[in-house]
Amino acid sequence: MSIDLSGRVAIVTGAGGGLGRAHALLLARRGAKVLVNDLGGARDGSGGSTTMAEQVVDEIRAAGGEAIANGASVTDYAQVEAMVEQAVAAWGRVDILVNNAGILRDRTFAKQDLADFRTVIDVHLMGAANCTKAVWGIMTAQNFGRIMMTTSSSGLYGNFGQSQYGAAKLGLVGMMKTLAQEGRKYDIRVNALAPTAATRMTADIMSEEQLAALDPAGVSPAMLALVCDAAPTSVVLCAGAGHCEAAHITLTRGIHAGTGDDAPERVLAGLGQILDREGEMVPETGLEQSRYELSRVLADA
Repeated sequence: MSIDLSGRVAIVTGAGGGLGRAHALLLARRGAKVLVNDLGGARDGSGGSTTMAEQVVDEIRAAGGEAIANGASVTDYAQVEAMVEQAVAAWGRVDILVNNAGILRDRTFAKQDLADFRTVIDVHLMGAANCTKAVWGIMTAQNFGRIMMTTSSSGLYGNFGQSQYGAAKLGLVGMMKTLAQEGRKYDIRVNALAPTAATRMTADIMSEEQLAALDPAGVSPAMLALVCDAAPTSVVLCAGAGHCEAAHITLTRGIHAGTGDDAPERVLAGLGQILDREGEMVPETGLEQSRYELSRVLADA
């Protein structure tokens, strides 16, 4: 089945280079009209210019596509609202939102300044919340929407020196999982993508050989699958170098340790069984954990 986005309108944040640029170009090649957003700042978020976004727009137009540039900061809700209004004024709707904007300010937690910690959270987590909030009413009214959050292996598994980045990126998964439930009746499907790619965000943590193999274009096919009409919902895909996997948050079968005075010792002694992943479950909602625990208690009563 060929993915055709003709008539669809997409907003891609952080699309002036790297992954965002690759996403915007692919969306346009498949027929979408694309608002290319980029603050144009440095890797740490400082500075700003619309030049990068305009260059991507020029690429799209040169290939016969339709695109407009925007330089809003995703941390400023008024700017984000104006960005969405720009897309609606140009094309009448917004069908797809790719939350891709991000920064890096890597430090070990001991050396991390809390102001920088908040800034990273503001850009990644609150930036995605701002953009999603600004399109949510439009998507519910038209009974259609596709939203993608950009998570990371740092959020899913942790990476040294990225406590703030990891916190933001896993927060996006939690937000995605909830919005997927809330958007279901409006055909708003919400997913997350954990990319591995050679960009300015990863330039100093990978070898030249790795960087050569990890063209951002090798991630964008997974993005397209997550925002097309036939997209799934509540899915975390991982992608790099043309390879694609899925990540799951699972629940093991565990043990019943009771509530007596020796319950802490029972938990400690039973860690091997608690951590055993045989027969693990993948809950659809947060309620499934409590239902499972109650079922075990009632079964043992």
